[in-house]
Amino acid sequence: MPGFLVTIGRRVFGGLPREVAILSSISFTVALGYGIAAPAIPEFARQFGVSVAAAGSVISAFALMRILGALPAGRLVDRVGERTMMASGIAIVGVSSVLAGFSQSFAELIALRGVGGLGSAMFSVSAQTLLLRSVPGELRGRASGRYAGAFLVGAISGPAIGGVIAAWSLRAPFFIYGAMLAVPTCIAAVMLSSSARGDQPARAQRGGRPLAELVSVLRSRAYLAAGAANLADGFAVLGVRGAIVPLFVLDVLHRSPAWTGIGFGLVAAVNAATLLPAGRAADTIGRKPVIVTGCLLSASGMATLALVPSLGGFLGGLVIIGLGSGLLDVAPAAIIGDLLGGQGGSVVAAYQMSGDLGAVSGPVTVGFLVDSASYAAAFGLSACVLAAAGLLGLIAPETRQVKPQAAPTPAAVP
Repeated sequence: MPGFLVTIGRRVFGGLPREVAILSSISFTVALGYGIAAPAIPEFARQFGVSVAAAGSVISAFALMRILGALPAGRLVDRVGERTMMASGIAIVGVSSVLAGFSQSFAELIALRGVGGLGSAMFSVSAQTLLLRSVPGELRGRASGRYAGAFLVGAISGPAIGGVIAAWSLRAPFFIYGAMLAVPTCIAAVMLSSSARGDQPARAQRGGRPLAELVSVLRSRAYLAAGAANLADGFAVLGVRGAIVPLFVLDVLHRSPAWTGIGFGLVAAVNAATLLPAGRAADTIGRKPVIVTGCLLSASGMATLALVPSLGGFLGGLVIIGLGSGLLDVAPAAIIGDLLGGQGGSVVAAYQMSGDLGAVSGPVTVGFLVDSASYAAAFGLSACVLAAAGLLGLIAPETRQVKPQAAPTPAAVP
């Protein structure tokens, strides 16, 4: 079995810097642990006698603190280095998770989950900054695809395990999550310690003018296109899909919740199958065609849900969304890497904030539309948000740098 895993690892990560494989393994473990704890969080909160809305706010507190902590985390990445911030962030999430499992009140639980959100911001900003800085431009799309794929596999696997554990004990998933995070903490602290890119002295120079660097990059149409695509993906694909699709299945399709699981499984499977080809396309064809195609495909999937309210339209729309989301998991991040240059965490932090803002605002906005208008209006708005992001991508410049071909050596004259 170990030999088989080594062979698979070489085939997946062959030709990429060692940091890609290490960061992908960290991403997988963090996502797996979060997925194990996620099913238990709302039910555990309800044990303190709070409403359903209050129980859901525990998840919102984590996401909100990720947003609020992103820019400070970017500043710290520039000051202390990616590896130190990554290990510290994962450790904070792990310790706060264990303490959350011991919570004796709702206030304790929501406060500790908020602290976990800060640690998550520290981890995600530092990990993506190191990933994008460690990979040459011609491999950046493929590296982003593998990193996103590892996170996706962990996120898919975790809830299945967590559901079984939660049926036994609602506190146990928090303890298991915290214990699991000791592994990526050690990987970040030890295995990346020999990486010259992980804590370069140049980071002090990058950290000197983070606000000026951020203002400068915000003037880039390519950066704005990447941020808009990340926001639209978070708004429509993550926020809307997770918030109203389960209700759409019950209220409009009049099907059992099992079909929600089938639909989400289709999205995940198509998304995972798209990541590696999407990364290769971003590195060979260009970031711009991939990001525009991803936005338009996801918009088409949302439009299908709005216009074809049937089981076939539901499954077909989710397959199209899975294709588009796979492209958007790769191309925007590759653009950020192309623009990063000597800059650091603040640039990555602002980019990640856009996705978190979309994921937080999406459920609230479309939920209001469902209550005041219809599900079709909610899906239609999501399609418009994605189409607008695609338009920004269309007018943005291409950032992929093509290496000039070496001039052929003149043939010797006989």
